[in-house]
This record gives sequence, C-alpha cells and structure tokens, in this order.
Amino acid sequence: MIDCIRAYHLLLGKVEPHRVAGAMQELIISEEQLSQFIGQYLWPLLRISAFYFAVPVIGARTVPARVRIILTLFTAIIIVPVLPPAPVVSFLSAQGFMMVVQEVLIGLALGFAMQVVLHVFVLAGQFMAMKMGLGFAAMNDPSSGVSVTILSQFYLLLSTLLFLSSNGHLVVLQLMIDSFTTFPIGGAGMNSAHFMTIVDMGSWLFSAGLLITLPLFTSLLIVNMSFGVMSRSAPQMNVFTVGFPITLIFGFILMWFTFANFLPVYFEIMEEGIGVLRTLALTP
Repeated sequence: MIDCIRAYHLLLGKVEPHRVAGAMQELIISEEQLSQFIGQYLWPLLRISAFYFAVPVIGARTVPARVRIILTLFTAIIIVPVLPPAPVVSFLSAQGFMMVVQEVLIGLALGFAMQVVLHVFVLAGQFMAMKMGLGFAAMNDPSSGVSVTILSQFYLLLSTLLFLSSNGHLVVLQLMIDSFTTFPIGGAGMNSAHFMTIVDMGSWLFSAGLLITLPLFTSLLIVNMSFGVMSRSAPQMNVFTVGFPITLIFGFILMWFTFANFLPVYFEIMEEGIGVLRTLALTP
C-alpha cells in the first residue's frame, strides 16, 4: 500500500526519484540471505518428513500422502523459530548432498526404532497363531501392505490404540524435536554406535515377543504332551482330528486369561522401547 502511494506521488512529482530508488534498493535480498532463509526451513523439513514416513500410525499406507505433507509443513513451521540458525550451504554442492543424506537418515532411524517397538506385538501374535494352528488364517495388513495372521492384526490394533491413548505419539514427536539439539543441522550426525543400537533392537524384538507368548507356549506344550500320551494309550484314535479343535479352544481360553496381565507387559515393553529411542535421540 505504501509503495502504491509513493508511486502515485512520484507521478504527481511530489517525491524525488532518488528516494524511490533508495527504497527499492533496501528490498534487495542477497543470495546468501535467500539461501539461509530457505535452508532454515528445508533442512528440518527433510528430517521431519523422513520421520513421518517411517513412524507408526502416521507412516501407515492408509494415511494419504497429502496428510503427511501437511503435517510435515505444519510441524516445520512451528519448530523452526526455536531452532538454532542453519549453516549456509549450497544445495547443489557435495556438502549439501551429505547434509540431505544425514537429515534423512536421522529421521528414518528415529521412526524405524519406534516401528520396531510396535512390531513386538505383531511378532507375538504371529507366535501365538502358529502355536494355536491359526497360521493359515492370514489377512492383508492395510498399514504395511503385507500378509499377517489375524492374531497379529488384532495385537497390532490393540497396541496402536493403547499407544495413542497414552499419548505415546506426543512423546515420540517430542524426542524427534529434541534430536535437533542433540544432532544440530550441519553437525556430526549419528555415528556407528547409534546404528548398532538399532541393530540390537532386532534381538530385543524376538525376546520381547517371546516374553508375551511364553505363558501360552508353556500351556499349549502341556496340551500337546497330553495328546502324545493319549495317542500311545489309544492308537486307534486320530489325534490330529481331535487335537486341532481342542488346541484352538485352549489357545483362545489361555489368551483370555493372559489379557489380565497384558497391560503391565505392554507398558513395560513400551517403556523399554521408548528408552532406546530416547538414547538414540538424546545421546550425541
């Protein structure tokens, strides 16, 4: 509006041309200032977008890409003002390419670590289904696009709802924001110890999944041993025909009994998993 008034007065001869030229010269932005302004938003945007791509719930295939893009932009606009200034680096240089790879790796590492934590319950459901004879009852998981058993899908939905109801998504988001302090833009980034921590989560994934299914495993083992004794005492009886429905019924009854202790086990596993994620995000 002020520029329009000045132009109008210039046409009327009331403002000298050198004043208008000086005002226009003040609006000129240097290339360094433009690169710093773009980089201040671009570098955090890369880490946040990679994090949202790999993290559970938001990174699921059922969430449209448009929603993830909007969340990424919204998060970047909110947290950029509290971040330290980003270094001025040419986007087409080798250093700029390395910074892109570094930011993407940090975001993917944090999101993947949380993905491993929730897949503990998917693996537990897979173990239970195979032991109960429900390994053939598979369905397509819409969040990942792979075929999983019905029990795995049930435990995944249950753990996801508990994760959201206990504000776990806010804790994970806070850890991702804190990672900008631990790993500043243009800094050293994650080292081999951080990636070895993620690799070690693979063994923890199997041990935690087995911990959930251990009561059911032990009980069904006793049931199968009893069927072995019955087959020796009554060879004419077809154990496979009788054993499958009995094993299935016992499996569902034991699942019902183990639900009484599911909540403490869930919070214990989540606390341990988020502790590993906190180590990744807050340990330089």
